[in-house]
Amino acid sequence: MKVVGKIIFVVILVSISIGLLVVGNGYNMYKDAIEQIPLSQKVESIKSKKNYTNIEDVPKIYKNAVISVEDHRFYEHSGIDIIAIGRAIINDVKAMEFVEGGSTITQQLSKNIYFTQDKKMVRKVAELFMSFEIEKNYEKDEILELYINTSYFGNGYYTLKEAAKGYFNKELNEMTDSELILLAGIPNAPSVYAPTRNPGLAKQRQKQVINKMIEYGYLTRTQADKILEE
Repeated sequence: MKVVGKIIFVVILVSISIGLLVVGNGYNMYKDAIEQIPLSQKVESIKSKKNYTNIEDVPKIYKNAVISVEDHRFYEHSGIDIIAIGRAIINDVKAMEFVEGGSTITQQLSKNIYFTQDKKMVRKVAELFMSFEIEKNYEKDEILELYINTSYFGNGYYTLKEAAKGYFNKELNEMTDSELILLAGIPNAPSVYAPTRNPGLAKQRQKQVINKMIEYGYLTRTQADKILEE
C-alpha cells in the first residue's frame, strides 16, 4: 500500500508540475501577443474593415441566434463559463480526445484576432488570459460586435454583411429570419455548413440553432415552425 501511495503522490506531483508549466507558457504566449500588437490596435484595425457592422445594425434575431448556439450565458460571465468548461472536460474525458472546448464568445474572439485554430492546451490558456483582458476593457455589446465582425462564414466571407451579400445577394435589412439564423450557424464549421457547399447540412445546422433558441427562450415552437416554413 505504501508503494501505491507513493506512486499516486508522484503522479499528482507530476500533474501539478505539468499544469503549472502549461499555465506559465500560456501566460507568456498571451503577453507576447499583446505586446506585439496591443488590444486597442487590434480593435481599431477590425473596425476599419470595409464591411464592418455596428451592433445597432445587426438584426436582433441574429444576435439571439448567436448567443443561443455559441454562449447562452454570455451576458452573465466574465470571459469564461465554468459550467461549460466543466461539461467540456467531462465529454473530452469520455471521448478520450479533445471534442469540446467550452469556449465563450469572448474566448472565440480572442482566438479569432490573436491565436491560431489549433486545440493545444497552451494556446487555450493564452486564450483565457486574453479573454480576461478583453472583458476588462470592453462592454459586452462591443465584444459581441467584434465577434460578429471577426467570424468566418466560408467562401471568403469574413463579416456578416459579406456573408449576407455573398450567399443571398441581400443587405442585412432585407434578410429573412430564416436566412439570418442559417448564417448564425455557419462559423462553427464554415467548410461544412456553407450553404453553397453543403445545403443539406446547412439546414440541419439551422435547425440546431433554432432548437437552442427555443431552449433558451428566444423563440416559441410556433415561431420556430413559421421560420422554418420561410
